Amino acid sequence: MHTPSRPEDLDHPERLWARAAIMAMVDAACSTDTEFALDEDGLWCHGTGAGGWWRLSVFDGGRAVFCGQDPDGSHTHVGGEQIDFLAGGPDWLPWDLLRDDADGNLFGFVYWWEDDAWHRIPYPEEVVEDGLEGAAPWVGSHEEFLGLTASSFDVPHVHVRALTELVDRFEGLVREGRADADAVTALLTAPGTAPGIGTAEGRPAPRVDVALDIAARAGILA
Repeated sequence: MHTPSRPEDLDHPERLWARAAIMAMVDAACSTDTEFALDEDGLWCHGTGAGGWWRLSVFDGGRAVFCGQDPDGSHTHVGGEQIDFLAGGPDWLPWDLLRDDADGNLFGFVYWWEDDAWHRIPYPEEVVEDGLEGAAPWVGSHEEFLGLTASSFDVPHVHVRALTELVDRFEGLVREGRADADAVTALLTAPGTAPGIGTAEGRPAPRVDVALDIAARAGILA
């Protein structure tokens, strides 16, 4: 990923949506205090570390917006003035929502997808980092996505490699339009995940019903 990040650092929004939905699904199923949410504004992660966040929104016509901030890495002011990350944005952006974000100085980056490409404002020369890599390294790296998703299972490190293979297989099913309820259940109840090891160590088994609800609302089930 470039420093500061560039539009070409982000993968196609359909793949980003699948990754985000899978991360949200697994985290919500395995955590009693998930940082993910899915609502009418898109898929959110409210806690990426040190108060960072991101949101992915998709719209009719193949358009999308990805925005957020990494407090430790996002450069949000130049010369004491807040950067206008929305300058020159197209008319179809969810302006009311984004202006609320901007008013709260919540932006470190805003990318929008149209005409088969990601776009952002031209950054001032003083911007050395926008925080995209710190807040959401998975947007341009399948390996980061696999590792972050596997970590949500909260199992001993020895099982992480096997879990990344399971997540990779499930993501492939989503991309192929073949992921169903059985595939979600298999992912969350595979040997080495919380039902076998977690229960013995006092951790609850993943809530498959919660995962299925998120997967269905996110539209990643066949």
